[in-house]
Amino acid sequence: MTTTPATSADARRYQSGFGNEYATEAVPGALPQGRNSPQRAPFDLYPELISGTAFTAPRHANRRTWMYRRQPSVVAGRYQAYAQPHWTTGGAREIALPPEPMRWAPIPFEGDAADADFVDGMRTLAANGDAEAQSGIAAHVYLAGRSMQRRAFVNADGEMLVVPQQGRLVITTEMGVLEVKPGEIALLPRGMVFKVDLPDSEAGAGPSRGYVCENYGAQFRLPELGPIGSNGLANARDFQAPVAAFEDGGPHEYRLIKKSSGRLWSTPTSHSPFNVVAWHGNLAPVKYDTAHFMTIGSISFDHPDPSIFTVLTSPSDTPGTANCDFVIFPPRWLVMEDTFRPPWYHRNLMSEFMGLVYGEYDAKPGGFKPGGASLHNCMVPHGPDEEAFEKASHGELAPRKLDNTLAFMFESRFRFIPTAYAMQSPALDNDYADCWAGLKDQFKP
Repeated sequence: MTTTPATSADARRYQSGFGNEYATEAVPGALPQGRNSPQRAPFDLYPELISGTAFTAPRHANRRTWMYRRQPSVVAGRYQAYAQPHWTTGGAREIALPPEPMRWAPIPFEGDAADADFVDGMRTLAANGDAEAQSGIAAHVYLAGRSMQRRAFVNADGEMLVVPQQGRLVITTEMGVLEVKPGEIALLPRGMVFKVDLPDSEAGAGPSRGYVCENYGAQFRLPELGPIGSNGLANARDFQAPVAAFEDGGPHEYRLIKKSSGRLWSTPTSHSPFNVVAWHGNLAPVKYDTAHFMTIGSISFDHPDPSIFTVLTSPSDTPGTANCDFVIFPPRWLVMEDTFRPPWYHRNLMSEFMGLVYGEYDAKPGGFKPGGASLHNCMVPHGPDEEAFEKASHGELAPRKLDNTLAFMFESRFRFIPTAYAMQSPALDNDYADCWAGLKDQFKP
């Protein structure tokens, strides 16, 4: 990359905000003024528009960015099929899935994980919807021990929400560089080229692991706050977009991998796709530190609905019923009086895929581990296990800080269908339902 401070890990710079009209240039004067596509762009750069929404989307929802690059992205070779059998798109309707709760121990690093990069190390656990219909999501884990180096990836099927669980990621995009560590997330727009380097794995710390939500539907956005008011939850100012940075010097050759219609394709390029010298617009990759989430909860009684923990939402055509909600359960104080403080037992219209980044989840203190996952589909009963129920029912209700924990949910209106990989994984907990077996009838009339 250029030697601008934008690419130095010690002096990484970002722009603040979510959905802003950003403007940035790696070389002064590279960004045209007063128009988007002059007859000749500064320094003979090529203007190129990336539209994340339809041209006629309402102004408040319209997302697009103008890039000024050394070569346009149309300069590429012919695509050939690329084999990645573990990356599945959409739910497999032919699978008969019992309406039961499911859980996986930490997804194990397979024998080839140390040699896999972010793309080859992707493993789909469950998916729903239809990428061609632009609805639904997929829940993946990545298991990788090698940086992508001269390989780049672009996803035409959906945007990607990346949740690192073990190991930092340095994500180079067309618009600049994001460094993301566990506890932070990255949101990468549909159609944007990126590559992922693994500084901790390269330093000998072992493979990296994390979760990915591949969103085929409407773009993630900040949820409406309603009665909460103008502040709270995830604030736009805490999201960070990169500043412009481009690769300079050789070699320039790359292998570009593209996902389209559920299949992966590959082509060589004679130049770096990371050659954008300047850009402006409101479609951009961003990162967010979940430690900045302003948690709101009950300070009187009862456990509130998990919707108050929503960081980002992908709406559907039914108001209030999301294609996907990204929900986190961060450190917070529990102070409710005369209240069973963990989540209650419930059945939900929405389907819930949950992961754990670090610490313990208060409803499953023993059986749910970082790097693992659980799945509770539409109307599948679930809630605290026996240990959590007993502790919460009889413990002292003094103010308590639930600390050193970060769990999350990908919550969707569509049922998740686990993949063959997930169903055959040694991490699948076939005895998960036993955690409720000790809940006896205690009725005392």
